[in-house]
Amino acid sequence: MTPHRGTLPPSRTYDSVAVGDVLPELPIPVTRTLIVATALASRDYQDVHHDPALARERGSEDIFMNILTSNGLVDRYITGWAGPASVVKAIRIRLGAPNHPGDTMVLTGTVTAKSDADRRVDIAVKGTNGLGAHVVGTVSVQLPGEAR
Repeated sequence: MTPHRGTLPPSRTYDSVAVGDVLPELPIPVTRTLIVATALASRDYQDVHHDPALARERGSEDIFMNILTSNGLVDRYITGWAGPASVVKAIRIRLGAPNHPGDTMVLTGTVTAKSDADRRVDIAVKGTNGLGAHVVGTVSVQLPGEAR
């Protein structure tokens, strides 16, 4: 049966995941609109996220993505893989190379640990662009048990 439009896909279950599992890559085109719109949506009005001339004046080659957007994209990546019944418990990231317009950030992940006590899964996450690693970190997500 084909799901109806708007139907959420089933969530990944804790028992279906193993340490070493590799998540599918998620390429994200880094557009000027994405950088500006997400900075404004997160109420980050720093000029380096919307004014190319001022960003260059401050030593950057162009405007660049803010950390709140990077964090949100990492969350989207993990919850897209884990499914709607998953619960993100922690996101620990650090930024490296900036995301500039015209590049593509590719998110990748690998399951690094599982905790049977609370069905928590740790995933090492990395987002790379043409300059190198933009974001690196770990996400802890709680997955549902097997459907009954």
